[in-house]
Amino acid sequence: MASRLLGLAEESGPSPGESELAVNPFDGLPFSSRYYELLEQRRALPIWASRFIFMEQLESSPSGVVLVSGEPGSGKSTQIPQWCAEFALARGFQEGQVTVTQPYPLAALSLALRVADEMDLTLGHEVGYTIPQEDCTGPDTLLRFCWDRLFLQEVASTRGTGAWGVLVLDEAQERSVASDLLQGLLRNARLGNLPGDLRVVVVTDPALEPKLQAFWGNPPIVRVPSGPGACPTPVYRDTVPTDRVEAACQAVLELCTKETPGDVLVYLPSEEEILLCCESLSREIEPLALRGSPPRVLPLHPGDGPAIQAAYENTDLGARKVVVTHWLADFSFSLPSIRHVIDSGLELRSVYNPQIRAESQVLRPISKCQAEARRLRARGVPPAPEALMQALEDLDYLAALDDEGNLSDLGVILSEFPLPPELAKALLASCEFDCVDEMLTLAAMLTAAPGFTHPPCCAEEAALRRALEHTDGDHSSLIQIYEAFIQSGADKAWCQARGLNWAALCQARKLRGELLELMQRIELPLSQPAFGSEQNRRDLQKALVSGYFLKVARDTDGTGNYLLLTHKHVAQLSPYCCYRSRRAPARPPPWVLYHNFSISKDNCLSIVSEIQPQMLVELAPPYFLSNLPPSESRDLLNQLREEMADSSKESESPSTQEFGDACVLQ
Repeated sequence: MASRLLGLAEESGPSPGESELAVNPFDGLPFSSRYYELLEQRRALPIWASRFIFMEQLESSPSGVVLVSGEPGSGKSTQIPQWCAEFALARGFQEGQVTVTQPYPLAALSLALRVADEMDLTLGHEVGYTIPQEDCTGPDTLLRFCWDRLFLQEVASTRGTGAWGVLVLDEAQERSVASDLLQGLLRNARLGNLPGDLRVVVVTDPALEPKLQAFWGNPPIVRVPSGPGACPTPVYRDTVPTDRVEAACQAVLELCTKETPGDVLVYLPSEEEILLCCESLSREIEPLALRGSPPRVLPLHPGDGPAIQAAYENTDLGARKVVVTHWLADFSFSLPSIRHVIDSGLELRSVYNPQIRAESQVLRPISKCQAEARRLRARGVPPAPEALMQALEDLDYLAALDDEGNLSDLGVILSEFPLPPELAKALLASCEFDCVDEMLTLAAMLTAAPGFTHPPCCAEEAALRRALEHTDGDHSSLIQIYEAFIQSGADKAWCQARGLNWAALCQARKLRGELLELMQRIELPLSQPAFGSEQNRRDLQKALVSGYFLKVARDTDGTGNYLLLTHKHVAQLSPYCCYRSRRAPARPPPWVLYHNFSISKDNCLSIVSEIQPQMLVELAPPYFLSNLPPSESRDLLNQLREEMADSSKESESPSTQEFGDACVLQ
């Protein structure tokens, strides 16, 4: 009943003239004038008409589950979380905070920015977000937007128990793996094993409504009516342009010349094309300033918080916004001011090939259905079954699964780390090989954005870069770069002189601290720094091989043509690889361990270090080596394994045979 009264109070709402008397119930401060400006916009959303019925269903649903169905752009993603926060506030947040899951990190970030603005609250305090490498929450956070993969880890961990009063599973139609797993876990538990009187709100579009209704056992449904004028008008061309960036710019300029009202949303497939388009538009629209305020050109891509905030801002009189984005940036990103959509009809997707265990950037056309949906929201693609099977096989090789396919004890520990499984395994192996300090640095550097901003622009910069390279390969070079960055005092000018990404290095420093704190919390053993010693060099290689034995390649002809161990695919070293920058006639290393394999433009191995095949035989699971596809590399490794086994038997004494083989972290 309290939530109903609170909902009705805000629906009628005080007038702007009474703002000095109205107090925000979430922080106890008077509402600002902007709150009332945004409140008028919120009341104009199609979903606002469903507000009362939603609050009723949320309070009275027998199962605690409410299904919300509505078209994209109706305001579901911004308003439902706020109403859930009002519901939890009326109960005194006795059951915990409100958590909203999103299938993409940018969606969580952009929605947190917008909702904090609409609620007249401070981002990072009452409203926050949790995305990879960034936790913008605090002890006072009442409403949190979270990437669904991170929330799934939280649900699987005991540390998250009891923290949620209302769960909002947004964008359920995207069918991400994490979203489906979360729904399965919640439904199978029947909410009985979860703490307190938990409420679950599932938000989707009408296309998936029947399946979700059957899945959840016919919960109450709140259907959001479609509002007039909610959909922008796309701009089409009959012929395919030779230069899509130029064509997009021309279409924008035509709209500006005609002075047609409304903001413009431009879809281009890559960040490079987005920047080119924005640079061109910025030059071309300057003459339009004579007629009034020139359009504001906003490049929008993941992680650009200020641009997201600017895109949501009201359009000034005569100032049009031109938002240029790509397929990643438009999930849960609905702008009511958009009236024109310019779509290149293409998308750049990261496609995982399970046969070769590699991702590639593929430029492909979108369908007519996708183009229609793209006006407000891009569509996600669930992973292929063969990719899921390959992922399970890789987890099995890493010993993260038990015989029944559940997480093993090692897998439970690995799941605590916000890292890819192979990197988490290498970090955990560093505890055994006494190189934790170095692996923490390396894990942070591998997770942060790329370290170099561009190829060397002059001989001086190239010489400064070579001074940071390590003879052991790219992995040790990354550690050396980080150490030099810290010794420089995190100086931005120092980074610029070497073409280093200062923001990425700062991010790596922050991430390293978070990983160290996590290891201390779960009481894993640490080790003192010893980078540069011969023993540490061998230990670091062992830790890397323990996690990355799936990513090993062998030079087949001595010229740098590497055959990947897990399949018959040939690749070369990346131009950024330290082995490529060394002077001839240095021979490429015969066996290498790599971090990434890209087949988008050319077959390149990036972040590469030399390893010894004996180390691979020693540390990789025997059944992994036995399951390798037939090749000369597999024959060499099996022959080496037999030789090492014979040598070990000959050197063993009766006393040592009692203890069996040495323990290997697998």
